[in-house]
Amino acid sequence: MSALVKLTDVSKYYGNIKALEGVSLEVHAGEITCVLGDNGAGKSTLIKIISGLHQHDAGTYEVDGEPVRHTSPREALDHGIATVYQDLAVVPLMPVWRNFFLGSEPTKGRGPLRRLDVRTMRETTRSELLRMGIDLRDVDQPIGTLSGGERQCVAIARAVYFGAKVLVLDEPTAALGVKQSGVVLKYVAAARDAGLGVVLITHNPHHAFLVGDRFVLLKRGAMAGSYPKTGITLEELTRQMAGGSELEQLSHELAREG
Repeated sequence: MSALVKLTDVSKYYGNIKALEGVSLEVHAGEITCVLGDNGAGKSTLIKIISGLHQHDAGTYEVDGEPVRHTSPREALDHGIATVYQDLAVVPLMPVWRNFFLGSEPTKGRGPLRRLDVRTMRETTRSELLRMGIDLRDVDQPIGTLSGGERQCVAIARAVYFGAKVLVLDEPTAALGVKQSGVVLKYVAAARDAGLGVVLITHNPHHAFLVGDRFVLLKRGAMAGSYPKTGITLEELTRQMAGGSELEQLSHELAREG
């Protein structure tokens, strides 16, 4: 089965600074590809390239087997690639249904009688959230009253509804506690089960291993490893994320001589 999104030896330079070099990954329908790395590993640059904010300087970026050079997030969205950022673009005081349709509001009537189709937006928001297993008490409540995990889930359901084929999630559990993180991971898995290809950016190997099918490790902008779920254990993934051999060397250096 061909990949929905495929990056091969992709590099990005800012002057003399190598933000990314030789990074490859594949995203398949009904699978979750986890990109792991610490701060400064190149995760943000990778997101910007996939989402159309920045263009790559070397390598190839393919969508459904066709080479692309997205010049904007709108262009990436037209190719079915939706990105949900950690700092969600929501209007806190607006109701959930209004945020669900923000920028894509359906209308009814013509000319001077044209107005927002509020009833359709309310009903669609409620049914789409339920379809993803999200049972909100009231879609009229301001989205700012929802927990961080619930807001992430609304954003995921929104991307699914508007026809995303590939969902890029930027550290969706970074600012959440254990219980809220579990809620978000459940809906990440629901998006996968709905047939989407998911890219989960995270620095948490435990969260990645719970839902991931493929793992790409970044370190200082370069590939530090690429594994299928069957090719690595949680312990090894955690060890590599923690610096593995570097930590061992440091522990020797810090050990007291006795």
